[in-house]
Amino acid sequence: MAKTNPEKPREKVEELSLLFDISRALGQSIELKDVVGPVLRVMAEHLGMLRGTLTILNRETGEISIEEAYGLSAEERERGRYKVGEGITGKVVESGKPAIIPKISDEPSFLDRTQARKKSNKDDISFVCVPIKVGRETVGALSVDLVFVEKGSFDNHVRLLSIIASLIAQAVRVRQSAQEAVEKLQEENERLHEELKDRFIQPSNIIGNSQSIRQVYELIEKVSKSNATVLVLGESGVGKELVAHAIHYGSLRANKPFITFNCAALPQDIVESELFGHEKGAFTGAAALRKGRFERADGGTLFIDEVGDMPPALQVKLLRVLQEKEFERVGGSETISVDVRIIAATNHRLDELVAQGRFRADLYYRLNVFPLFVPPLRERRTDIPMLADAFIEKYAAMNKKPVKRISTPAIDMLMKYHWPGNVRELENCMERAVILSTDGVIHGYHLPPTLQTAEASGTVQRGTLQSALDAMEKEMISEALKTSKGNSARAARALGMTERMMGIRAKKYNIDFRRFRV
Repeated sequence: MAKTNPEKPREKVEELSLLFDISRALGQSIELKDVVGPVLRVMAEHLGMLRGTLTILNRETGEISIEEAYGLSAEERERGRYKVGEGITGKVVESGKPAIIPKISDEPSFLDRTQARKKSNKDDISFVCVPIKVGRETVGALSVDLVFVEKGSFDNHVRLLSIIASLIAQAVRVRQSAQEAVEKLQEENERLHEELKDRFIQPSNIIGNSQSIRQVYELIEKVSKSNATVLVLGESGVGKELVAHAIHYGSLRANKPFITFNCAALPQDIVESELFGHEKGAFTGAAALRKGRFERADGGTLFIDEVGDMPPALQVKLLRVLQEKEFERVGGSETISVDVRIIAATNHRLDELVAQGRFRADLYYRLNVFPLFVPPLRERRTDIPMLADAFIEKYAAMNKKPVKRISTPAIDMLMKYHWPGNVRELENCMERAVILSTDGVIHGYHLPPTLQTAEASGTVQRGTLQSALDAMEKEMISEALKTSKGNSARAARALGMTERMMGIRAKKYNIDFRRFRV
C-alpha cells in the first residue's frame, strides 16, 4: 500500500488558509489601496517572502508604478517606475506571462530600480512576477522576493501567485466598475447641475439672448425657488405660459403637477366647476364627482391665464384660496385644503381694471406679489433671427421638408416688421413659409403679405414726389368726373376747386370730359 505524504495535505490547508485570508482582506474595503497592504502582509506570513509589490499600469502615460508594497520604504516605492517592456516587471506586463528569476544576481535584465536589494546579498534572492489581468488586458503585476533555495522549484509559487493575482484582478474589476459607476453618477450629477443652472440663467423652453429677455431669465431664477405668487404680464403672444413653465420646472415643485387654466377659453357658467370641481348632482349634467384644477394641482403649480377675464363672483373664491388655501366644490359642503402655487397671467392692465371696478383690488394685490413683465417682440428684435431659426427647424422636421436657412432679404423683412402678434405671430409666419418653400430656403415672397416690403414684392415707387402727386391728382379728377357723369361743375365742387381750375387741371392731364358723359 502506497504511503501518503503528510506534508501535502498540510500544504493544501495552508494554501486554503492563505487564499481565505486574502479573500477576506479584499472584501474589507472598496478602495484598492486599503486592501492591498493587508494582502501583502498575509502573503508574507504564509510564503515567507522578503518583499512583495503590486504594480499598476497607467494606460494614459504607459508607466508602470508601485501601487502598494511590503518590505519597501516610501523612497524605494517611489523609485519603482518602469515603462512597458522595461525590466522584468515591464516584460511581464507587456507579455502577460509570468517570469521566474531563480537568482537575481545572474539576470542582467533585473534592474533593481527600487535599489532595495543593495542592502542584501543578491545571490540569496529569487524573484517571481505574475501578471494581473482584467479580461484579456494586463493591468499590472504581482511580484515577490523569496529566499534563494538551491534546486528549488518555483512552480508552486507561480501557481499560487497566479491565483492571488486573479483574486486581486477580480477586486480590481469590481472596484473599477464601482469607480466608473461613481464617476458616471458624478458626471451625471454635474451635468444635471449645469442643466439646472442653464435653465435658471436661460430656461430651455425660452429662446432669446437680448438684454430685455435676459432680465426675464434673472427674475425667473430669483422667484423659482420660492413659493411666491407670480403675476406674469405682457401682450398676447409673448410667451407668458412658457415663463410659467420655466418657473415651475425650476422650483422645488418641479416633480409635482403643472396645471393650466384659461379664464377666457370657457363659458363663465362652467369656469367655477373647472377650477373648484363639483359634486355629483350639483347641477344638470353633473353625473359624477369631478375634481377641479386646484385639486389636480395639489402640491404643484396652477397657471391661471387671462386672469383679468375672470368673472367677479369667482374672484372672491380665488382670493379665499390664496388666503386660506381651502375651498369647496360646487354643490358641496366639505372644505378641501390644498397646497398650490399660483402663477397668473394677463395681457390687461389690472390696475386699470381695478380703477374701473372690473377687478377686485384685494385680489390684485394678492396676485401682484411678484410681477414679471415679458417684453413684446418689437422690443427684443435681436432675438428674431434666433426664434425664426428655431421655428424653421421645428416645422421643417414636422413637415419633413429640408429647409436649411432663411434668406437675407427675408430676415430684413422680419426685422422691420412691428409684430403686433409677437412670438406667436412669428411662429405662424415661419410655419407658413416652411410649407411654401420649395428650394430649402425661406425667401421674402414666402412671408405673409403683411410683412411684404416694396422691394420684396416688386412694387417700389418710381419717379419723383411731384410725379406721384400728379398721378394721384389725375386719378382723383377722373374719379370725380366719372361720379358726376362728365359734369365738370359738379366734379369741381366735389373736389373743392373752381370750375376754372378744373378746366386747367383737365387740360394739363389731357382729360376729356365727354368720355364720362352717358
